[in-house]
Formats: sequence, structure tokens, C-alpha cells
Amino acid sequence: MKVVYYIILFTVANLLFACTNNEVKQEDNNQFKKEASKKTSSPPKDTKIIDIQPYEGLSEDIVSYVYSELKKVCPKINLLKVKALPKRAYYKPRNRYRADTIIALQRDYTLEGHVTMGLTNKDISTDNGAIYDWGIMGLAFNGGKAGVASTFRVSKTKTKEQFFKVVIHELGHTQGLEHCPDITCLMTDAKGKNTTDGEKGFCKKCKAHLVDRGWKLD
Repeated sequence: MKVVYYIILFTVANLLFACTNNEVKQEDNNQFKKEASKKTSSPPKDTKIIDIQPYEGLSEDIVSYVYSELKKVCPKINLLKVKALPKRAYYKPRNRYRADTIIALQRDYTLEGHVTMGLTNKDISTDNGAIYDWGIMGLAFNGGKAGVASTFRVSKTKTKEQFFKVVIHELGHTQGLEHCPDITCLMTDAKGKNTTDGEKGFCKKCKAHLVDRGWKLD
């Protein structure tokens, strides 16, 4: 009888150990899967630090508005000291400033991993096909380190709201976004017109692109 008793006891003990061992193995497997998931998931691309460069003549109220609104979606942002527009960019025949020249000069002092966004109230221009001096609201190159936006061509009654849309549009280009076919998207091509009133926000595709680069968009 004792032999049978010990056999039964030994069998029960083995079964309990096996169950416990399986539970431990399952827990280890689950933990391993969690760790593997963390390692294989694609982290968001580094957010570029945005340096806001206000130029002389633009009201502090507008600069403050743009800065505070941008900070909501892109927390890595600095406000630089006001400076004069570069004389080299001035185009006397039209009393304008060449946006491409402003951008080129801004690039010279833009740090690695940063984007410098110039803000001005002066008229700015660039080339557009055969037209040498085409008046614009803003300019930035795809994936570039600098951009510039002007209040000169936005509504005088909705200056802050429309100007902010111009600024964030140009910043979108620096983050690698092209013009968007969705006319309600902030990345739509204005084609020489002021389309800001019809722009409601970033479309799903453009938003995903920016979120992937660290932007905080709802």
C-alpha cells in the first residue's frame, strides 16, 4: 500500500510541477513577445527643432500667436530674436524681398536637426516658370532647412489665422510633404491665390506623415 501511495504522490507532484512549469514558460513567452514587439516596432522619426525667426516690422502679437499655435503641435520650437531682413534679398524694381534668397541665407545659420522659419510683413517673391518675380505668401523647399512666410497677401481682417496656415503649410514642406490634391488640406496648392479659408486642417495622409515625424496632431 505504501508503494502505491508514494507512486500516486509522486505522480500528483509531477503533474503540479508540469502545470507550474508550463505557466512560467507561457509567461516568459508573453514577456518575450512584448519585448520583441518593442524592438521591432518602428519608432517615430526625430522631430526637427523649429526656430522661428521674426523679421523687423511684423507685430509682436502676430509672432506670439504663430509661436503659441505651433507649440501645440510641435513642442520642439524656439523663438529667435528679431532681426532685419537681409539687404541682399531686396528686389528694388518691385519693392519686394526675394524669398529664395532669404531662405538661402537662413540656411547658413540653421543648426543640424533644426528648421528656421522666417516671418515677415514685407512682400516676398520667387521665380515661377517664365515669371522671374512672382509674388507669394510663403516659400519652403521639400525637406529643406528653412522657409519664409509673409502677412502681405493674407486677409487684413483674418491676419493671424490665415498667416498661421501659411506658416504651417511651409513647415509641412520642410518635413517632406508635397502639395496635396485635397483642397481642404493645409498642404493644398494655392496656385497664386489665397485658399486659407477653405483649408480645414491636414488630411489623413499628410497628418500621418507629420505624426510619424513627432508632430502632435489630433
